[in-house]
Amino acid sequence: MSSATSDWVTPPTRPELIENLVSGVDRYNPSNVGILEDYLYHQIRSREYDCLANLAILKLYQFNHDLYNPDVIVNILVKALTSVPFPDFNLSIALLDERVSTANLDEPDPLPTLLPHLTSLHSLLQQCRFPAFWVFYRSDELESLRDNYTVEVVGFEDAIRDVAVRAVKATFQRIGSKRLSSYLDLEGPELEEYVAKLGWKFDASTGVIELPPNPDNQITSTIVQEDIKLPQLSKVISHAISAA
Repeated sequence: MSSATSDWVTPPTRPELIENLVSGVDRYNPSNVGILEDYLYHQIRSREYDCLANLAILKLYQFNHDLYNPDVIVNILVKALTSVPFPDFNLSIALLDERVSTANLDEPDPLPTLLPHLTSLHSLLQQCRFPAFWVFYRSDELESLRDNYTVEVVGFEDAIRDVAVRAVKATFQRIGSKRLSSYLDLEGPELEEYVAKLGWKFDASTGVIELPPNPDNQITSTIVQEDIKLPQLSKVISHAISAA
């Protein structure tokens, strides 16, 4: 198991109490939903992230419709946006139950309105259409999402920039500052400071940013050599002759 996958399954910041809930049968106990919801809001305030713990909340909502809380679901989906290219968002969507009744809600359910917007944002990130993501995210249409949800998620925009950076590192050896600016929604000194923190070299005279080499952005030839012993080759030939 790779380090990234291992951290996804068991984040190093996950408390022991949550580990016991997520790993055992207690994750199906509806009386624990409050603990998991509190942990979600801790993630929102601290930049931490725990997909499996959040999926456990959605599973409890599936089994217990009276627990349904649309604000919690929106926050889970917002956090999942920052995990691209991991499948967290789609996993969360798969656990949403369309049959949930909203009769117990004191206010109108925001999920039917916001879910298509969140899905569109996720699609843009998956397709690496970062400039389009920022345009849509900052549009008047998504004002309620920004004002009521993402504003509360500490470091949300930087976490989205991390998604873009992962894609750039895997694709480019050099990139123009204007293009990178559109990917990160940063300009001027803010962009230069961000690039410096990444350890990338910025040539102000050409406007080109050079990325350090990594296994993903380097073109290397691979020689594949198969070792077939003579007895194996003889069997293959004999089989081919008999089948003819």
